[in-house]
Amino acid sequence: MLALPIIGVSAADLTLRSAELSPEQSLTRMIGAADARVNASYMSGAINQSPDGTASAPVGGYKDYDPSKSPREKPAPVEAALPPGAQVLKDSGGYAKVRTTHGLLDTHLRELDTHSPLVKGMITLDRGRLPESSGEVIATRAFLGDSGLFVGSSVTPRGATSPYKIVGAYELPDELERPEIIAPPGTLIAPLNKAVSESGGRAVSPDDTYLVKVGGAGVTWDAVKAANAKGLLVISRAVILDPPADSEVPLYRDEPKAMFERDGNKVVETAILATVAGLAMLEICLLAGPAFAVGARRSRRQLGLVGANGGDRRHIRSIVLSGGLVLGAVAAVTGTVIGVLLTVLLRPVLEETLGNRFGGFDFRPLELAGIALLAVITGLLAAIVPAVTASRQTVLASLTGRRGIRKANRVLPVLGLIAIAVGAAIALYGTTSQLGSTVVAGGSALAELGIVALTPVLVGLFGRLGRWLPLSPRLALRDAVRNRGRTAPAVAAVLAAVAGTVAVATYEQSNDVQMRQEYRADLPHGTGLLAANENGAYKEVPALREALGKQLPLAQRADIERLVVGKPSCESFSSDPGCGRVEVITPKEQRCPLYEDSKEDDAFPVEQRKELRQDWRCKESRHGTQHSVLVGDEKVLSVLAVTDPGSVAALKAGQAISFDKRQVKDGKLTLRVITDPGENDIMRGRYDETPGEDKVLPVHQAPDSVEGWGVELILPPSAAKAAGLATAPVGSYFSLDGIPTSEQRQKLDGEIDRMGVEASLRIEKGYEGDNSLVMLALAIFAGIVTIGAAGIATGLAQADAEADLKTLAAVGAAPRVRRTLSGFQCGVVALMGVVLGSVAGILPAVGLRLTEQRAAEALHQESIEQGFMAVTEAVPFVPISVPWETLGGLLVVVPLGAALLAALVTRSSGALARRAAG
Repeated sequence: MLALPIIGVSAADLTLRSAELSPEQSLTRMIGAADARVNASYMSGAINQSPDGTASAPVGGYKDYDPSKSPREKPAPVEAALPPGAQVLKDSGGYAKVRTTHGLLDTHLRELDTHSPLVKGMITLDRGRLPESSGEVIATRAFLGDSGLFVGSSVTPRGATSPYKIVGAYELPDELERPEIIAPPGTLIAPLNKAVSESGGRAVSPDDTYLVKVGGAGVTWDAVKAANAKGLLVISRAVILDPPADSEVPLYRDEPKAMFERDGNKVVETAILATVAGLAMLEICLLAGPAFAVGARRSRRQLGLVGANGGDRRHIRSIVLSGGLVLGAVAAVTGTVIGVLLTVLLRPVLEETLGNRFGGFDFRPLELAGIALLAVITGLLAAIVPAVTASRQTVLASLTGRRGIRKANRVLPVLGLIAIAVGAAIALYGTTSQLGSTVVAGGSALAELGIVALTPVLVGLFGRLGRWLPLSPRLALRDAVRNRGRTAPAVAAVLAAVAGTVAVATYEQSNDVQMRQEYRADLPHGTGLLAANENGAYKEVPALREALGKQLPLAQRADIERLVVGKPSCESFSSDPGCGRVEVITPKEQRCPLYEDSKEDDAFPVEQRKELRQDWRCKESRHGTQHSVLVGDEKVLSVLAVTDPGSVAALKAGQAISFDKRQVKDGKLTLRVITDPGENDIMRGRYDETPGEDKVLPVHQAPDSVEGWGVELILPPSAAKAAGLATAPVGSYFSLDGIPTSEQRQKLDGEIDRMGVEASLRIEKGYEGDNSLVMLALAIFAGIVTIGAAGIATGLAQADAEADLKTLAAVGAAPRVRRTLSGFQCGVVALMGVVLGSVAGILPAVGLRLTEQRAAEALHQESIEQGFMAVTEAVPFVPISVPWETLGGLLVVVPLGAALLAALVTRSSGALARRAAG
């Protein structure tokens, strides 16, 4: 009981300390033997960065930064920002699909000279050899495991003209689960991009960084700032190991340092760890205390002899406390040794679980000693009450075995009531305080301790129910009440476990109800969308549709196409020559004024913004697919559950259907064919000023009550053809005749993989909460703790009441009475703990939900006042829902299971004691 938590805590301490790398170890894994890693910033122009290179911002901060007005310039060559003679090694990588034995796997493709000494420490070769020529690669163990390939196999990225031979396996010490392959520079990404460009596929967008070795003092902070002025971001070994003062960091002058801090949650994590440690100590004391009490009671004759031979109360207390001290010391040594050995033996498993290799075992003797001291202190604390109780026994009572009569403690219940009142008041105050959940948690913990203090009194109140119970449960309840020193701690331990479970379950249930209310379906229930994610895969769309109808129980299928300008393989946001776009042009007077001004929201007073956000022109658009303008027939309306007769009739008659009235004026809509969209227009999503050919089409405006499911405009094929617009297939909407099975989904996914097409399949099933598993896990956890605590209490009761059980056998009680009595003793303890824990667990959950409600209401009110969103005056929906099913399981199943288990493991008869000599 004392050693188990020490095993867990000492193992966790050694594991976390070993997984926590030193700055030098982290740098070795990040930049190898180089002095720095340099890459171009994603922002245009000069930047300022943090010393560790994890954060950056444009010079002057983000306040006046406008990327649309600062066209991205090609970054300066890395060599231009470095001292003459610097050694530079390019490290280039990007993601692509790779063909495997199972289908396709999203893999990081990397080009790096693995023979360079600068790479030392970045990768660890596991088996095989490093690649030496074109056509050879090495792969991570994670890639080999996921792909089903092995060293010696051939691997082919999708779109490549020839395979690559895997000549070795390696691992990334900090990313063990990353699927990656490495090839010599210039032999993988560039040939792949050339091949896919010729076939109309998607090219890999490489992310280029450079390992730099300059020698001497390395890359200094002044050199880093000089590189920042040229738009380069630098991770420097010298700067990280000896960082400059905050006053020398320009980034912290433009933006507050707290904005870039990564350790903002350390205080919260420390509080959580302290709370867990405190609860662990409380649970151990509550369960170990009765064990010491029973041990002292069974040794009362020896303690009485100590008193008869001149020992006083101080000596008796010392004897019992010494027992707790010795047991705590033994548990400390045993638990620490076992915890360390387990960590050493399970190191590979722990590393795989954490996803990174240890830098080495980092033993902290002082921390391990502190953890061991925790067991000693806990054992000593658990023995205090039994020691005081034993010292108060008279010598005569100890020698004769009489228990005497002890008056109930009247101070403890009063303190418990005060703690409950104060804790509840603090928790309720926390719902309105800025500290929020921290205050609620503290108040709830105080109230729970108050209930623990009241447990002896509450156990006595439960005893009054015995008059209406049969013999065995009455005896069990009477025994529990008469031995509150043993019963109350066990009940309190069950209470603590159940209270935490009920609190989390209530919070999760309430959050689930809120999420269900806020859920917005993408499609009508029971319908779906299969679409190719790559425009270059348009030739494979017919095969996708055929596979869809073959594998799923379709009720109806509606094929859709998209509008294209130029090559059908052009990407949606491409600015390449020959790739154009077709965009809906909203009439100027029907555009939202908030988005027309170059400064957007800041150009309007608060009250005007608030009014404009409620304007129909500023209604938030909803996009269900990557193409808001689709080409299809009336089947699309049928699948999307659009039953408006006018819309259906108009589409059948060859007229376009609009679901956004902002785009329609006088029954007409304008489509602009843009053959050369500018990069800035693509970034801003604005095409009203981009030159192009306008196509004015008559359209039918669907009523506002009709849901378009993210589609803004549906063009019938005849209208698109009449307007001279080219189309390309993109996928299909479909409705299902029944819910598809997991086997059907897997077969369809397998067919898509075998085609080598990147496609998305979405089926609307409605809101699917995932906390049912959480509820089940919580209930099982509470049940195990409850049965364990109740079992310990029952075992102690049997040990303590062995004389009574023998007396029952002596007077002719049936053998099953012993078994039944044990079962009811265990069930009574479990039931009392579950009932009290269920009541105690509601308070923190309610407090946390009220805190969230207050925060949501404050944000809602601020949004209304600032006009930041189109909100209504309705109060945000933050419900409090009690998980009655979980509570029912705890209240009925757990005590019943505890009682049955105790009855099954109890012997029906015990040996009769011999009568002592007179």
